[in-house]
Amino acid sequence: MSEFDFSTTLGNAFFNTPIFTASGCASSGKELAQFFPLRDIGAVVTKSVMNKPRYGRPTPRMAETPSGMLNSIGLQGPGIEAFLANDIPWLVEQNSRIIISIAGETIEEYATLARKVRSVAGISAIEVNISCPNVENRGLVFACDPDASRRVIDGVRRTIGGELPIIAKLSPDVTNLPDIAKGVVESGADALALINTVLGMVINIETMRPHLGGNTGGLSGPAIRPVAVRAIYQVHAVMPEIPILGMGGVSSGRDALELIFAGASGVSVGTASFGNPHAAVDIQRELRDLLIAKGFPSLKSAVGYAHREADL
Repeated sequence: MSEFDFSTTLGNAFFNTPIFTASGCASSGKELAQFFPLRDIGAVVTKSVMNKPRYGRPTPRMAETPSGMLNSIGLQGPGIEAFLANDIPWLVEQNSRIIISIAGETIEEYATLARKVRSVAGISAIEVNISCPNVENRGLVFACDPDASRRVIDGVRRTIGGELPIIAKLSPDVTNLPDIAKGVVESGADALALINTVLGMVINIETMRPHLGGNTGGLSGPAIRPVAVRAIYQVHAVMPEIPILGMGGVSSGRDALELIFAGASGVSVGTASFGNPHAAVDIQRELRDLLIAKGFPSLKSAVGYAHREADL
């Protein structure tokens, strides 16, 4: 029997394995590097970085929920200049594959960020996180507006040309996700990241006020996995040729395989790492064993398998 092929591709970027970190859950990987070599997983997806330093939202910023958690961090970060000077060189030293996640408050900020990262050595892809507030349009999230999402991706694509794959990170908080996905692909996205957190809220019954300092937050963890499976399945059904980096509540190899069968070409692990810092490598091993046990010759042969007609 030939050796099992566990590799995957997102656009023209090749990855030896299909398990990635989820943006925002491991910063730039230093916290996880003390538990396993970062080169052992597919890639590190960095915390979304903005053009200028950002202090984030007021505390409290996190809340536990049934089978999940809410976070309202507010994209706190050092800004792109410090990020490129400190975080990227360190990741390159670790021999890690790197996907830089960028976020902006304006369409122009995304283009500026893309221009600053396009020629950085060691980058495999750019994740364009358009699931953040658009201050040009009274707090609307870019990914919830078909026109705005198209214009962001178009601006990034025009800036970087064909040098790097663009992964558009989309929100599940929309009426017709496949339409949004089609729009960003037509504007130049090579792949999609599905899904970002689901908007939620917790009320503190003692204070009788919203618990989070920013009122609302992003729900993650096992509670949102069915939403992720649905989103990935729907988008893959209409665009089976577009790679999807799936995420949302994955805490085991079985969870990851569910996303693969729905149509994901890779899987990001986020909240699970807070409770188990070895989660990414554990899930990667479990996923590989499951695929081999089920007789798949490669990861790619399992992608979207749930869409195939049953053998008669």
